[in-house]
Amino acid sequence: MLSGIVAILIIASVAGALAAVLVISEMFIADYGQCKITVNDDRELTVDGGKSLLECLTSEQIFIPSACGGRGTCGYCKCKVNSGAGPLLPTETPFLSKAELEDGIRLSCQVKVKSNISIRIPDELLSVRQFETVCTSITDLTHDTKQFTFQMKEPAEMNFIPGQYVQLLCPEYPGNKEEVYRAYSISSDPADKKNIELVIRKVPNGICTTYCFEHLKATDTVYLNGPYGEFRLSDTQAPMIFIAGGSGMAPIKCLLHQMKNTSSKRQCKYFFGSNTVDDQFYGELMHEFEKSLADFKYVPVVANPPQDGKWTGETGLVTEAVMRAYKDLSGHEAYLCGSPGMIDASIKVLRSMGLPENKIFYDKFA
Repeated sequence: MLSGIVAILIIASVAGALAAVLVISEMFIADYGQCKITVNDDRELTVDGGKSLLECLTSEQIFIPSACGGRGTCGYCKCKVNSGAGPLLPTETPFLSKAELEDGIRLSCQVKVKSNISIRIPDELLSVRQFETVCTSITDLTHDTKQFTFQMKEPAEMNFIPGQYVQLLCPEYPGNKEEVYRAYSISSDPADKKNIELVIRKVPNGICTTYCFEHLKATDTVYLNGPYGEFRLSDTQAPMIFIAGGSGMAPIKCLLHQMKNTSSKRQCKYFFGSNTVDDQFYGELMHEFEKSLADFKYVPVVANPPQDGKWTGETGLVTEAVMRAYKDLSGHEAYLCGSPGMIDASIKVLRSMGLPENKIFYDKFA
């Protein structure tokens, strides 16, 4: 018995010593010196080697989308690597298609800069800016969802396309020892370029949502970068269906502001699903949109309505409400925002009702 315990302690000690050696080697022995990053063949950056490509680009004010803050779990931070990236890692392959692999696409958060490297990124990302803002208000929407309003300071305005998102820099705070970025869709009126609204739902133990809900105060300085994303209204007059849940409300609200600003006459029905009545929000605002838009209808859907009979609206899954409202969707377009599960279920239902997949646009909130 005693000899077994001694053996375990010896093995644990050896493992600990090896881990310490690896850490020290990475810090002091594996000194990669200065490395050059060539961007799009016409811009050269000199950085200290050893960090991820994503970190190096961010330090040079080149911002690549990364919803997970560089942890390799979202797959957003893709860029083409021409040379110098080293072998493909197992953490990258689940996020890359066969065509992307053949084209040299990599996850910038997983590529460590150890030597000179040549990359290509979309030109529009080179125009992404970092914005210094001040938080001017925090409004409770539900028990776990808040609206945060940020006033632009430097630059003084942000131009964005309705449907796009920004990344919020979460600073260090008690319990969190590293800065991370998280992506949030813009919910505000695009006509107001001096203020940005974000609708944020609290994630249990989430690094950034914990900061926003428990540490961020009005008057605090907050850094955003962006805008990012291809989610936006098409330039057609096809009738539309909006489907969202939770903080998926944010980009849809922004699109409705756009429709109001442009006096859009497109037919549109918006299905917003929630678990309970208390999880519904922005109801009064949606009714205002119904009054100001030519052909807009808001349909709140509650999966678990109260037993007192006071809820008289749609019940069940949001997809069930859609199926009750329509028989054939072949001439429509759909815009979906929310969790991957909700979006995947919605796509399946919409396709079964005749809506072509190339007419279904979505923003998955991973």
